[in-house]
Amino acid sequence: MVYREIARKLAILGCQELPRRGGGSHRKWFNPQTRQVASLPDWGSRDLKPGTVRAVIRQLGIDWNHFMQI
Repeated sequence: MVYREIARKLAILGCQELPRRGGGSHRKWFNPQTRQVASLPDWGSRDLKPGTVRAVIRQLGIDWNHFMQI
């Protein structure tokens, strides 16, 4: 799954991307329901590893099955 797909799903679930303060290939996401923050790599068209995606989803307090159904 590429960053763009994950970002779309996170936005549907109500998460917000936090403004960037500098360069780098990672973007921070905030879940207002759980008040959790997680860093998600943005590698353009390269796929993110499934374990990385699962870890970010878990850090944001989102159920994996619910995330995958969207």
